Amino acid sequence: MPNAIEMRQIRKYFESTGVLACDNVDLSVSKGEIHALVGENGAGKTTLMSILYGLVQPDSGQIFVDEKPVHIGHPNDAIKAGIGMVHQHFKLVPGFTIAENIMLGIEPNRMGFINSGAEAEAVRKLSESFGLPVNPNLRVAEISVGMQQRVEILKALQRNAQILVLDEPTAVLTPQEVHELYTVIRKLAQDGRTILLITHKLLEVKDVADRVSVMRRGQMIGTHNVSEVSIRDMARMMVGREVILQVEKKPAQPGETVLKVENLLVAGTGGVPAVLGVDLEVRAGEILGIAGVSGNGQTELVEAIAGMRTADGGCITFLGKDITHTTVRERREQGMAHIPEDRMIIGLNLMTNLDENVVVTHYHVPPYSNHGIFNRNPIKVLAQKIIDSFQVKSARVGEGISTLSGGNLQKIVLGRELTGSPKLVIINQPTRGLDVGSIEFVHKTLIQARDDGAAILLISVELEEIFSLSDRIAVMFDGRINGVLQSEDATEQDVGLLMAGGSLETEKVHAS
Repeated sequence: MPNAIEMRQIRKYFESTGVLACDNVDLSVSKGEIHALVGENGAGKTTLMSILYGLVQPDSGQIFVDEKPVHIGHPNDAIKAGIGMVHQHFKLVPGFTIAENIMLGIEPNRMGFINSGAEAEAVRKLSESFGLPVNPNLRVAEISVGMQQRVEILKALQRNAQILVLDEPTAVLTPQEVHELYTVIRKLAQDGRTILLITHKLLEVKDVADRVSVMRRGQMIGTHNVSEVSIRDMARMMVGREVILQVEKKPAQPGETVLKVENLLVAGTGGVPAVLGVDLEVRAGEILGIAGVSGNGQTELVEAIAGMRTADGGCITFLGKDITHTTVRERREQGMAHIPEDRMIIGLNLMTNLDENVVVTHYHVPPYSNHGIFNRNPIKVLAQKIIDSFQVKSARVGEGISTLSGGNLQKIVLGRELTGSPKLVIINQPTRGLDVGSIEFVHKTLIQARDDGAAILLISVELEEIFSLSDRIAVMFDGRINGVLQSEDATEQDVGLLMAGGSLETEKVHAS
């Protein structure tokens, strides 16, 4: 098959950070294929795709579309060349309808007045022609994340995209929505369109891609037929060593109840109810995983337990004591640790140095301070201990952390929170955006904390992670716990059904 895309000797050096993101990279993608691009964080894949879509300008190199040289200086150039991109964070207007979002900038009009009826009809015909049914009159704010992604794809197809770049397309989808997306991708490829898939999920590559290109440290390591490489092979090429993909763990030995939540009510943004009567408990020496699509109350639940958000009703008990209305510091002093989903904003202060970040949660106690005066030496010892124990590459005692990778920043948060053997560890989206090497380290660290006797409350939208780490699985939907399963008895189908608001009992009735 002829090449739909060819990128030759693409080089990009960022002077501000001193990073050579793309080191004379070559990439060829055949017309009508599904081509995956994988690599660790910082490998250069996002930069390469940003160059293809005109968001970043290369220092040197050439781009060919349909075997003809093109200059892509702006996304408009990419669109004219038939390239569309669906970003990980969707670029939709929530207050607009589906039709208004898809037709934005190319609206049918008469004498300057938009024809809403024609707009909706155009979108209806478009969606039917690609087998992607949508209601053009619904507002984006009212539809699911999976449907929003469908709108983004239709938006690109309306602009006649023959080459579609999908950046981490399954990050926020339920298993059922993932399978629907795979069906869409395969149909588009069968119709002659070319799909470029940026992902860190190697199982996803095996499920849907024809070929895979692997990048490491700004260089292209190689391109292979997916049928000829294993997940282990791809992980080894990405990291440069063998990677343990499935964390080994012994059966849990649950002890006393550490955390108990009863009929918890929590308001979200604007006072809208976000957590509606949640009951759960976590015992010492076990991991309770909470699965669910983002936006179903997980963040509000975690923040209420950690003391960052007011509980509007119910009771939170920690080690037998009612902590429903105690402060964050009081909870921490009793042995609670919290690793938030947003490590950049809440977990760390990127404007200061490593030492201050590792001591920020216990700077007020000896040996780190006496009578309000910092003791610098113990703080430096702690910082070095975390660097060594948690393998924080490129970090230096006393130096800034703003240039460290996402994986290394997460290791700093883990090191700080797990120092002192906490009784309860709340960890929200522990590996979001991390590569396979960093994921391996984080998972092993959490299992070790569990085996050391900590109770762990794990929140993740990654089902593979939930199944790999959890001893029990609770599924959240619409602010409620929709079911609790023992991990050894749970299936992806069951959990996916609960994530979408279904009932296992109803499913059993239909099945019989």
